[in-house]
Amino acid sequence: MSRLPVRIARWSARHAWRAVAGWFVFVVLCLGVGIAVGTDQATSEDFRVGEAGRAEAIAADGALQRRPTEHVLLSARSGRLDVAEARTAAREIGARMRALDEVERVGEPVRSADGSAFRVAVVLKGPELDGRKNVGPLLAQTAKVAEAHPGLVVEETGSPSISKGVNDQRGKDLALSERLTLPVTLVTLLIVFGSVAMAAVPLLLALSSIAAALGLSMLASHLLPDPGVGTNMILLIGLAVGVDYTLFYLKREREERARAGGRLGAEALVELASATAGRAIVVSGLAVIGSTATLYLATDVIFSSLATGTILVVAVAMVSSLTVLPALLVVSGRRGERRAEKRARRGKPARPIRHADGTGRLFGALLRPAQRRPGLTLAVSVLVMLGLAAPALGLKLIDPGKDTFSRSIPAMQVYDRLNTVFPELLVQHEVVVRSAPERAPEVRRALAELDRRAQADPLFAARPEPAVRTSADGRISVLELAVPHPAPSAEAIASLAHLRGTYLPDTVGRLSGVESAVSGDVARGRDYVAHERGKLPLVIGFLLLLTFLMTVWAFRSVVIAAIGVVLNLLSAGASLGLLVVVFQGTWAQDLLAFDSLGAIASRVPLFLFVILFGLSMDYQVFVVSRIQEARRGGMSAREAVVEGIGRSAKVVTSAAVVMVTVFGAFVALHLTEMKQMGFCLAVAVLLDAVVIRLMVLPSLLLLLGERAWRPLRPSRRTPPQTVERTSVAGAVENVS
Repeated sequence: MSRLPVRIARWSARHAWRAVAGWFVFVVLCLGVGIAVGTDQATSEDFRVGEAGRAEAIAADGALQRRPTEHVLLSARSGRLDVAEARTAAREIGARMRALDEVERVGEPVRSADGSAFRVAVVLKGPELDGRKNVGPLLAQTAKVAEAHPGLVVEETGSPSISKGVNDQRGKDLALSERLTLPVTLVTLLIVFGSVAMAAVPLLLALSSIAAALGLSMLASHLLPDPGVGTNMILLIGLAVGVDYTLFYLKREREERARAGGRLGAEALVELASATAGRAIVVSGLAVIGSTATLYLATDVIFSSLATGTILVVAVAMVSSLTVLPALLVVSGRRGERRAEKRARRGKPARPIRHADGTGRLFGALLRPAQRRPGLTLAVSVLVMLGLAAPALGLKLIDPGKDTFSRSIPAMQVYDRLNTVFPELLVQHEVVVRSAPERAPEVRRALAELDRRAQADPLFAARPEPAVRTSADGRISVLELAVPHPAPSAEAIASLAHLRGTYLPDTVGRLSGVESAVSGDVARGRDYVAHERGKLPLVIGFLLLLTFLMTVWAFRSVVIAAIGVVLNLLSAGASLGLLVVVFQGTWAQDLLAFDSLGAIASRVPLFLFVILFGLSMDYQVFVVSRIQEARRGGMSAREAVVEGIGRSAKVVTSAAVVMVTVFGAFVALHLTEMKQMGFCLAVAVLLDAVVIRLMVLPSLLLLLGERAWRPLRPSRRTPPQTVERTSVAGAVENVS
């Protein structure tokens, strides 16, 4: 594994144009095959967890599962509602909708309790999640009726149209994030390299890696269904990691070029860079892939999709840095050599070769406290990070249902107006019962008793008679109970607790040999949060163990591995604490343009913990690799820490700026969950690059001295980069 990057770089350097052409073919092939096979979208069955998931499976067994449903709302444009005109428009809505192939059935018009509006329920054909694909024709017919009745407000909402609106908004948001991210990334790279050509290379490789990963993700969806979030993760992580890997490699090649002073050719310089930066990229990439793979332990379709997208784009970015990047550097280097020869023939002086960047004034100032007073710097830095992490102890989780979506989506605005005049539509609990067919009358009586008890509870909405549906064979029955409170509210949650804890056990639960369960929006959210809480210890445990073992493997030091785990926990905890401070309260709502949920989206902490561990390993690997290299060069432990961190400070910070820009752009998105992810990732990377890598890590290593580098077992091998440097230098001497 240590020599593999050098071998790959050597082949790419000697067959530069083949490597470039091969990469181009690979990207086109991945994207082309992916488009050809298409994406296998996740179905409702893939999202089922807990008791709610069991209830949905039972209902589906009797063909009583939820159907995608739209509601057409008719109200007066001004003044009192013209009931006759509203009824005429409602009949027209019904006639138009029944004529559509996408519609299964249309309900009778229902007037609101205050008489100010009518609604017409329209049930679409197909599974619940397919509604957004088929809702377009319904929206078109609603618009035509609205145009024909200017005195009425005729508008449509429902899960299908809301889902379509969220999907459209997500597409616009991603386009916005790209417009924000790409220019800032390019400017950052221009500052680092001072050359448009060199700055364009990381960006182009990152974008091509993203394209290849998108194609591969389409193929992977046929093994693990795609719930629609994998693309977001490929774009989010792909640009950040792709630019980072290329940046580290390019900076190392420039250092070797400056050190060689014109005595080595482009191929030799690439080999030298690959012996150090190439190996670090492999270790870093494997660390990110390994940590992200722990998300599969959550046994959740969304986390599996996020893990797959991240793993694919990191693997592809790693391959591009090891294969096509050396080839591009050789092509660029040869052109530079030819230009130098032309200048020499014309008698012009050769352009001076810039020496490798040192620590620099800024980073020297940041490192100075750790060098002079490591104990004090360590204590203060750790206390600051622990203080930032403290609010995470008050973390509250919530499943972000449709009530949390942006109100800039038209269907959400109609959703609010619909629920104002028809509050019984806010939440529906579904009690699902399975029994032998001959016991159907007994089940119906028990459900009627359950409904009677719920009607007496002020948390439930009154209705004239029980809403019970029974399957054709009599085995499955479903009772729907309405709750006039939003799904995230305490009242809606309490109604579910009453239903599951008292009403169901005291009625249907008394029937022997009968299976029952409760589903619905509230039940889905509560069960999903409980499922994630249950998986959290398993995922975190494996993540810590895997991170520790991979660091031991990479650096052959138990102490360095333990330090890496502790520092990763520190940066992840601090960023999570800041996330709670900003998003769980209301003080930052206007500043960041979001409506506080009073909690954090349930998927965010687990996902962030895993991804942050992977990204922190990125910096840990690159910084510690430089320190270890300095030690192998004969420096003392103290000298190696100062040299290694000083040499890597500028490039690590530049990489962090790119990552912070990419992640920070997600704070500008509309979806609160994506805002939370982007904010926490950006803050974590910033804290990790500045506080952890420039203050905590050097202080700790300086205090430990040689004790930090005690190997697990003594090494009898010559370090691979030393072998490669010696072989390259020997080749140059022979040529001379």
